Amino acid sequence: MDVLVLLEERPADARGRSDGALAPPGAGNAGAPLAHVNSVPGTAAHELAAREIVTLYGEPTADVLAMALAAALVGERAAPGDGRAAVMRHLGVFEGRGAVGDLAWRDARTGQLLTQDLEIPFDLVRSAADQLLVEHGALLRRTVAGLAMTDWPEGTRRAIRLAVPELATAGIGSLAAPGHDALLASLREADGNAFEGD
Repeated sequence: MDVLVLLEERPADARGRSDGALAPPGAGNAGAPLAHVNSVPGTAAHELAAREIVTLYGEPTADVLAMALAAALVGERAAPGDGRAAVMRHLGVFEGRGAVGDLAWRDARTGQLLTQDLEIPFDLVRSAADQLLVEHGALLRRTVAGLAMTDWPEGTRRAIRLAVPELATAGIGSLAAPGHDALLASLREADGNAFEGD
């Protein structure tokens, strides 16, 4: 998995959601995302590999980075069909809520752009994040330490690239609990049935 990790200030509106709308009134800071995850599909024509872009907000921590990477990995498994590399994912990562966003892909037969809402429960994100911390904790801590360094040139966007092939399977292999597998299967089935008859 090729990941670009960015660090930004917290969104201006603390109630912002991943889809740009506002969280329900009274949600307060509970609606503020910890991170966003956006996938960029690879293109054979330009020889570009697929990449995950993870944006962390505020003070970076290895725990939040692990949750964002977990959302990316679980979201990839939830993608419909065999063309997972061509599926774009846009997910906001929230404390206590999990990952919320959508998937988008082109139908291979019609070329139509299809979308599907995706919500990954917090316990599934948390389980995958905990395993990532066990397997790659040192790497994640070095990454956030690099992002948090004070000697970045003024005006420079703080970004660090992670290219770790093991992340493609880490955090997911041991999540074989029936509830988790059933959830992923139901997400894929919902994607397949969402446009049935079109």
